[in-house]
Amino acid sequence: MATLTKMTTTEQLNNALEASVHRPLLLFKHSTRCPISAAAYKEVVSYLNDQPNERADYAIIDVIADRPVSNQAADILGIRHESPQVILVTNGVPIWHDSHSHITIEALKEQVDGI
Repeated sequence: MATLTKMTTTEQLNNALEASVHRPLLLFKHSTRCPISAAAYKEVVSYLNDQPNERADYAIIDVIADRPVSNQAADILGIRHESPQVILVTNGVPIWHDSHSHITIEALKEQVDGI
């Protein structure tokens, strides 16, 4: 299983975005207060448990506990904040993003495995 790394500092975020030059990064922005986000979290975990793309890195941002990190991700990547939200980054640039009920194991397989 691939590891879902918790991003708690802007330094971690910046390092992960820089590393996306060598390894794609899937960022999952998650709200612990939202049932839709809980359902999306289950989809992400299911994807990670079911033969994920091992060439990619995976990270989670708790948008409640780590709001500055979530805001910086939105600013740097130029993608309006939503929660739940997934953002696929390569070479420091977002190449795909989606939110809410569109975060499914099938969508993740299609996008992440397709890179």
